[in-house]
Amino acid sequence: MPLLFVVIWSTGFIVAKFGLPYAPPLTFLLLRFVGVLLVLVPIVLLMRAPWPLGQIRHIAVAGVLLQAGYLAGVWCAIKLGMPAGVSALIVGMQPILTAFAAPLIGESVKPRQWLGLLFGICGVGLVVAAKISLIGLSWQSIALCVLGLLSITLGTLYQKRNCAHFDLRTGTIIQFSASIVVLLPFAIFYEHLGPTLDTVQWTPRFVGALLWSILALSIGAIFLLFALIRKSAATRVTSLLYLTPPTTALMAWMIFGEAFSLLGMIGMLVAVLGVAFVVKK
Repeated sequence: MPLLFVVIWSTGFIVAKFGLPYAPPLTFLLLRFVGVLLVLVPIVLLMRAPWPLGQIRHIAVAGVLLQAGYLAGVWCAIKLGMPAGVSALIVGMQPILTAFAAPLIGESVKPRQWLGLLFGICGVGLVVAAKISLIGLSWQSIALCVLGLLSITLGTLYQKRNCAHFDLRTGTIIQFSASIVVLLPFAIFYEHLGPTLDTVQWTPRFVGALLWSILALSIGAIFLLFALIRKSAATRVTSLLYLTPPTTALMAWMIFGEAFSLLGMIGMLVAVLGVAFVVKK
């Protein structure tokens, strides 16, 4: 399950590269969230899945942080010119932040795990070193990416502490519904989103990216993430994100022909070693 999660989660930057040229970031995310509801609501009604009535508020807050805050921050940063390598490095700080905050949710981080976290961030740095370009980088894009980092970190900790156990089908509907409510005003104001969706170019590449985002990322990967949060310590789960930039770089090399240097290969091995230090019991 962790390996499958890493592979699917790593396609996020690939999807952004396919989809963002044809739609503004918040509009794309809203279409993605609405698509999730169109898939899950009939399933929930058909299967009569239980609703977590006593946890709705906590689940909604965690969803806004994990979905709206994280994705909007990173996608808007990329749209403003943030290189994928830099954004991956910034978001790659999440396991470190989660480890520092672990005592707040009753978890402890062992010295071996701290060593693994440091190995992981070094590995991520080596992978994206060749792709990092700070020329022309705006403070807005940096701020948005840091917002995404803080949002997914807080969301992971909040969900682990307040609502780790709930029915994934109905809980996901609650989270994406709350995210739509939060993002919709921003999309209308900043991206001039209207009922005709005239800011969207419905090309085959865009439709493919949207469908993959709905089915694989927002349903498949999120279900796996929530299952991992439910079963494992937050530090162990977030350390898997160290494997995302190396895996994404490998995918970009295979799909787009982007350079994947020897330094990147060494970084991938270092990141894998770091994750092994963290998750090994």
